[in-house]
Amino acid sequence: MKPSQRSEVPGFQVMSILAKIDSLRAQGRDVVSLTAGEPGSGAPPAVNRAAALIHAQDTVLNYSAALGIRPLREAVAAHCVDWYGAEVDADRIAITTGSSGAFMLSFLAAFDVGDRVALARPGYPAYRNILASLGIEVVDLDCGPEVRFQPTVELLEDAVAQGGPIAGLILASPANPTGTMIGREELDSLVAWCREREVQLISDEIYHGITYAEAGAETVAAREASAGPPSPGVSALELTDEAVVVSSFSKYWGMPGWRLGWAVLPEHLVDPISRLAGNVSLCPPHGSQLAAVEAFSTESMAFAASQVEHYAAARQQVLDRLPELGWGEVAPADGAFYVYAHIGEHLAQFRDAQAYCQAVLEQAGVAIVPGTDFDPVAGHEWVRLSLAPGPEAVARGLDRIVAFHRG
Repeated sequence: MKPSQRSEVPGFQVMSILAKIDSLRAQGRDVVSLTAGEPGSGAPPAVNRAAALIHAQDTVLNYSAALGIRPLREAVAAHCVDWYGAEVDADRIAITTGSSGAFMLSFLAAFDVGDRVALARPGYPAYRNILASLGIEVVDLDCGPEVRFQPTVELLEDAVAQGGPIAGLILASPANPTGTMIGREELDSLVAWCREREVQLISDEIYHGITYAEAGAETVAAREASAGPPSPGVSALELTDEAVVVSSFSKYWGMPGWRLGWAVLPEHLVDPISRLAGNVSLCPPHGSQLAAVEAFSTESMAFAASQVEHYAAARQQVLDRLPELGWGEVAPADGAFYVYAHIGEHLAQFRDAQAYCQAVLEQAGVAIVPGTDFDPVAGHEWVRLSLAPGPEAVARGLDRIVAFHRG
């Protein structure tokens, strides 16, 4: 007996590093973890109160409808209007087990074995690994600094010319690991390209709301001096109703352990995804759904917005100390809560980013992530630092990394 070929996908190094952190802490080591995208704040207090009330009232938690409870689907629809001015029928909204569930269901419903699906490199590794496990061909778009680490029509045309038609395009804005965002004009061009070629667009908007600057405002100070807060990000919902738009409660609302996300679906995928969901996962967690309705309350939205200010402060700390860190090129961190940086001068001492991260963890007690998870070609020279733990943790981590470099 042997495992299936589809299971032969790389593990997510972040999870391995988290296990190493647990081991070091069990030995009494003080480790600053700047690894996973786990907001340190937790859920908005109003959501926690709603969850406590559910249990205090002995609410019976059973299966829900495959695509989620109606009140939560309607709340997401109202949120789409509030943030994007996009009218979305609640029947097109699927509540899922995290954004991961949304990606799995969307890939299953939209693509067949052998289809070619394009995505940016560097990018979130689960896209690549889920697609590969389903027998779908991953088409890498080499998105370097010259295109701000985001796909372009020109890169897509090259991919088609070299390998033939593609069936899908996955976008992420703000992106993980780079934090870069796609502007309205660029997104409009990509949407039009997909429409003309009948390519299924899947837009990952999980980090919407976690943005730091309006166009041209490169610092937090400039953002604060500008009129109003930054936009949550340009949504594909503003430009088309044919895209799958994926989001989650994990990031902006600080609820990763609640395992709750959603997808806004084009009409042609609503019934297929409903049928798949009923077989694959039955339904999202019922208790999480009931409490998550409160995530869209005025109190909860204000709380979530306040946490973005903490990420912004942590981001600025990293940017201010780049000369001390000795890192090289840094991706423009427009949004999300990561800084993706080339390790620069440290390549002379360490063979690659994995060795560098291991040394920083073992000798300085700070955990950051090598870029190999996100870019199997060039990621061995890059690292990702998470801002999600907040400015105090980031400041302690930076102090330790700088001291480590100084010997």
